[in-house]
Amino acid sequence: MTSLYLSSVAAAISATPSSHPRPLLPKPSHFITHAKRTNRLHHVSCSSTPTAPQNQNNETTKKPTAKVVDRRNMLVGMGGLYGSTTLASTTPSATANPIQAPELTKCGTATNLNNGEKLDINCCPPISDPIIDYKLPPVFQMKIRPSAHRVSPEYMFKFNTAIDRMKRLPKDDPRNFMQQANIHCAYCNGAYDQPGQGTLDLQIHNSWLFFPFHRWYLYFYERILGKLIGDPTFALPFWNWDNPKGMTMPPMFVDPKSSLYDKKRNQEHLPPAVVDLGLTNSTDTLQVVANNLTIMYSEMIRGNSDANDFMGQAYREGDESSAKAAGSSERGSHTSVHAWVGDFKDQPSGEDMGNFYSAGRDPLFYCHHANVDRMWTLWQYFLPSNKVPDKRITDTDFLNTAFLFYDENAQLVRVTVKDCLDNLRMGYDFERIDLPWLDYRPPRQSARAKINRASSAAAPKAATLFPLTLDGVVRFQVDKTKKGKADESLVLEDIKVDTTKLLKFDVFVNDEDDNPGELDKAAYLGTYAQVPHKSANNNSSTSSIKLKLTELYDDTIVVTLVPRHQGPGVTIGGIKIVENPPAPAAGS
Repeated sequence: MTSLYLSSVAAAISATPSSHPRPLLPKPSHFITHAKRTNRLHHVSCSSTPTAPQNQNNETTKKPTAKVVDRRNMLVGMGGLYGSTTLASTTPSATANPIQAPELTKCGTATNLNNGEKLDINCCPPISDPIIDYKLPPVFQMKIRPSAHRVSPEYMFKFNTAIDRMKRLPKDDPRNFMQQANIHCAYCNGAYDQPGQGTLDLQIHNSWLFFPFHRWYLYFYERILGKLIGDPTFALPFWNWDNPKGMTMPPMFVDPKSSLYDKKRNQEHLPPAVVDLGLTNSTDTLQVVANNLTIMYSEMIRGNSDANDFMGQAYREGDESSAKAAGSSERGSHTSVHAWVGDFKDQPSGEDMGNFYSAGRDPLFYCHHANVDRMWTLWQYFLPSNKVPDKRITDTDFLNTAFLFYDENAQLVRVTVKDCLDNLRMGYDFERIDLPWLDYRPPRQSARAKINRASSAAAPKAATLFPLTLDGVVRFQVDKTKKGKADESLVLEDIKVDTTKLLKFDVFVNDEDDNPGELDKAAYLGTYAQVPHKSANNNSSTSSIKLKLTELYDDTIVVTLVPRHQGPGVTIGGIKIVENPPAPAAGS
């Protein structure tokens, strides 16, 4: 138990509050051999011409003593994904209309996901002036976020102490634990409207804002914790649920005496239970691990044909948030971990992790999202680029979207997406951990016999079934755009869901064995999933998902939809196969 370690190291940590566990550097992981990226420098400034910038308090800071390295040159020298181009274009377009930062004075009460009534809590932050446009400080020492399963007793004590001190802050301090948790509630449950757009909700899930918002959220959370323990090098741990050695809840979070503990978790999923990223409820641990690795390979590599497939659909000023669609990682492993940890048995709405409004109340949320952020970093810089040669989103509506946060000094600051695209520039990196899913490609389906076995004669045409209410397993035929091998995607259109429910369904193509508990096969195409949430104005949303077809098929395929939830809640308007546009060359 964590508590056994805490007392033994308390004196040592109290004497050296600035100590930081040395980053562990295991043997080179799989992604390094693929990307040919050399060891990252732990003392890096990302400006090619160092200056002495001023911080928010107009205090001149000293120049970094470390050698200055331009991140673009690092990427070029390491065979990176972006070549010599900048990571993102910042040239505004004439018609740019990015989402603006919310107006705190107009923050309303968030809504209950079950009945649409107002929540009995206030998710709105304290209001203060002025709002400062945040400038990233120079990087003197790179923070290394450690794997939660590999941290030292000293680190556990520091993390526990930091969270404990955060919980002890005055209730009206914006850095207080509940105030920080309520950030997620306010941005996700309808407390904010889009500025200038009447009562149109502002929502940071299910679109291209998912990764940038949560990266900024963790960035300031991490800095607040470091400030509270007097250690500016403190880095949040990541729960590496993508690796078999990290597929259980990290031990430091399950000690009831620790400030990291949250009783509102599924008690059946405490260690040694293995996280089920597919939510298949399989009791075969080996099969669950195999499923998890297949899911990771699918959502990180196999299933994406462009940047938006991974990042999520565009979301601009004036857009209905309920009409957007999440990227492969958000709707996949991210959502599954939320649902797996949340207590849907004893809590009315899956609290804490199983619901947007309460997720931030569990310290494990930040450890989970640190790994989600790691997935974005891996996808940007380390994964093979042949599937999606250009992983940038250069749309100024994306780059200039703004959020508000309180920093470690309780100063209200405005940040933009374009300033969070590079984790090194933000001053943190991740401990090296192997990626066993990187080469976990399911074996190819054998010949046409598999299509015959899927029995197109027994499966009706899709046109006879749609619109479809998905309340059980269903199988049907879908015609391809052309015969034989082609670069195509399966599109499920107008997926209307009840946002107050945990909903998930998996998609299989030409599945020959009809075992929905096994995902480690080429027939598994992808998933749709959502964490329960409720907006102020609507309890339903409509979106579409696109799943890349990767196998050789003839003119017809047989699709099987397998719901993982119980009861109704999903209606699908239509389904079709589309040809993917040619991928642009990197840097073009």
